[in-house]
Amino acid sequence: MSRKLRGQPYSKAQCVSLPELLATIRACRVCAADLPLGPRPLLQVAKTARVLLIGQAPGRQAHQSGIPWNDLSGMRLRQWMGIDEEVFYDASRIAIIPMGYCYPGTGQHGDLPPRRECSDLWLKRLLEQLPYIELTLLIGAYAQRHFLADSRQSPLTETVKRWQEYAPRYFPLPHPSPRNQGWLKKNPWFEQQLLPELRLQISSLLKQ
Repeated sequence: MSRKLRGQPYSKAQCVSLPELLATIRACRVCAADLPLGPRPLLQVAKTARVLLIGQAPGRQAHQSGIPWNDLSGMRLRQWMGIDEEVFYDASRIAIIPMGYCYPGTGQHGDLPPRRECSDLWLKRLLEQLPYIELTLLIGAYAQRHFLADSRQSPLTETVKRWQEYAPRYFPLPHPSPRNQGWLKKNPWFEQQLLPELRLQISSLLKQ
């Protein structure tokens, strides 16, 4: 992060409403020089949302389309949640805020980690604009590290396995990437125990 901007989040006087805050975020160019495809912040937020998804960062396909979770991972995530695309992309019900808002590029073992500038500058301010969130899905290690802090287990499997300790406020999940098919086979309790409860809670909240 630029030294000039470090530790200097925007003040409430500068962003007095959610639309203004979102416009400011979508115009953000703080780390443009470090993004291989340039900045294109992807997030979905409305004040009335009751369910919040915190993931890692948009993938290349999502970046190119301008639609968060617009890939095979998103298809699996919607299956896990028991909802279709229409509901998933209804900002009035579901908020989507990744730990990093722009595609970070690819490394030797998949996409690079989300850049920290986004959470440092914007996350707290966005959460302040979401008073009705009752359920937050923490998708992957970066989200779990930020929100669960010292209560997070290591490795990620142990955190997800102890999901009942964090529910109903949080549901820690593995990343729904096709790369994790092996993990799902090794951990059948995830689909047998966690997902039915997750779908039940989501269905209940979205009906309210």
